[in-house]
Amino acid sequence: MGLFLKFINNTRKPSGILGKIMIYSMNKGHAKMADWGIKHFPKIQFQNLLDIGCGGGRNALTLLKKYDCAHLTAVDYSPLCVEKTRQYNQQFIKEKRCDVLEANVQALPFPILEANVQALPFPSDSFEMATAFETIYFWPGLEDCFKEVYRVLSHEGYFCIVSESDGEDAESQKYEKIIDGMHNYTLIQIKETLKKVGFKTIDCFHHEVKPWITVIARK
Repeated sequence: MGLFLKFINNTRKPSGILGKIMIYSMNKGHAKMADWGIKHFPKIQFQNLLDIGCGGGRNALTLLKKYDCAHLTAVDYSPLCVEKTRQYNQQFIKEKRCDVLEANVQALPFPILEANVQALPFPSDSFEMATAFETIYFWPGLEDCFKEVYRVLSHEGYFCIVSESDGEDAESQKYEKIIDGMHNYTLIQIKETLKKVGFKTIDCFHHEVKPWITVIARK
């Protein structure tokens, strides 16, 4: 695998020097898209938030500032992302408003799932809102992953998804062919899967020019 492919494949689970560069580029390069998505998030002062696939921690920081009464738990299955998110949010960690943990929304081993397997290390009904920025295209078995998010959300809790791909744009389809484990889901696929696992209301937003999407689902 050439250097470019090695670098690009660090989008899935960053590690090593290339992973550090990728995390920096994701924090910077995805900022406008993430901020566009956050504008659609509920205007409620939540108490407990969960950011799944926190990457470099930039979005966790933005959420902590937006929901300034909330405690946020950020998780990622990349130890490097956990380290970088802790560095990025060290002040909020000191203030005990943020915890960063290594965790996976996907139960392992996959795809063999036993009944009632819990992937995320949290009790059911723990969070009022869960977020997933630029990450669900690496969630194999989307239904099972969405079930796990549904489990940890409290009654009428929100699940907010933000992605730079609507599953149909040529650029993302190109990267899907060269990045291991990547699948760009369409809005229809996301919405149907959310309904299937039990989410009651689902609102979808599509950027007027770019293929960016935001999905707000309520339990």
